[in-house]
Amino acid sequence: MKLPCSNLNAQYEFRKVDLVFEGNTYSDVFCQKNNKTVSETLKQKRYAKLKDETQIKYPTSADMPLGEFLLSLKSAGDPFYVRFLNKYGDLTYSIFRISDSGYLDSKGVYAYLCGGELKYIGRCKDSMKKRVNQGYGKIHPKNCFIDGQATNCHLNWRITAESSEVTLWLYELDLDAEIECVERELIGACN
Repeated sequence: MKLPCSNLNAQYEFRKVDLVFEGNTYSDVFCQKNNKTVSETLKQKRYAKLKDETQIKYPTSADMPLGEFLLSLKSAGDPFYVRFLNKYGDLTYSIFRISDSGYLDSKGVYAYLCGGELKYIGRCKDSMKKRVNQGYGKIHPKNCFIDGQATNCHLNWRITAESSEVTLWLYELDLDAEIECVERELIGACN
């Protein structure tokens, strides 16, 4: 398949990679991050701006596991919890994966389409297994935070919302420099 880009000079032949969705959707993933306490988290540079306000408003929270603390705020209707999360960190996600073992070790440039319309172009310089099955396809609690993987959360949420219409396409390449070059060309031509 050729991408639906009117400004594209070169023609790249993408192959469809089937996605398998497992089970239902899930939310409140952030609350499962309990390997650090609130005080341990606030010592990190990315969270320093929240330290004073957290200590003043929630003085008994210091030793609470972070995820447990944030879920208690959310359950109480206190919007302060979202300040610890990236802007896609409290959405509804699903688990999906590439099932065809022939693509798991592949790398190259990939595209997500929804109803035939191009939604996202990205590059994979390691393996599609890592990029999709262990990245976009499974949101881990750490991904949800301001120092996590906002792109993983965003794409999983978009794919989850339109799962019946989403398709994944791959243009396989071996050389990292070539992958970067083709990705830049496609993003420039398709936006």
